[in-house]
Amino acid sequence: MGVNQSLGGNVTVTSLDKLVNWVRKSSIWPMTFGLACCAIEMMATGASHNDLDRFGIIFRASPRQSDCIIIAGTVTKKMLPVIKTVYEQMPEPKWVVAMGACACSGGIFDTYSVVQGIDEALPVDVYIPGCPPRPEALLYGLMKLQDKIMGESGSFGSVFGLGDRVSTV
Repeated sequence: MGVNQSLGGNVTVTSLDKLVNWVRKSSIWPMTFGLACCAIEMMATGASHNDLDRFGIIFRASPRQSDCIIIAGTVTKKMLPVIKTVYEQMPEPKWVVAMGACACSGGIFDTYSVVQGIDEALPVDVYIPGCPPRPEALLYGLMKLQDKIMGESGSFGSVFGLGDRVSTV
């Protein structure tokens, strides 16, 4: 009795962190928050030519179903409380992508009413510069976010209050 054959390539051994991170990186559901011309490029990225679906990235319209928010365009101080409310409604873990020069640094609008970068209000994980950035740039930024997610440790336990999520990238 017993197993006389080796398991060969049928068994993969990994850590729970790597498994959970692989699942998370393969199913990013971004909340679209298009505020200006960058939103058109974001929509083009989700269209059939660039096909985000092949990466498991599906745009959601509800913050309660999203784990990533893409801030695309000019953020005004009047809009900032709305963005914060939407961000707070998202479940943990959550990531922020700043798309375009305006979301990254205020762009050419150095005025009293424009927020000089969304990082003043939210913790940004990936910056995608450009005015507006091409769909390929957003695709590259989302792949960098996937790399960042794969480099995290303690992410599974942090959801249950067992430690903090640590990014090694």
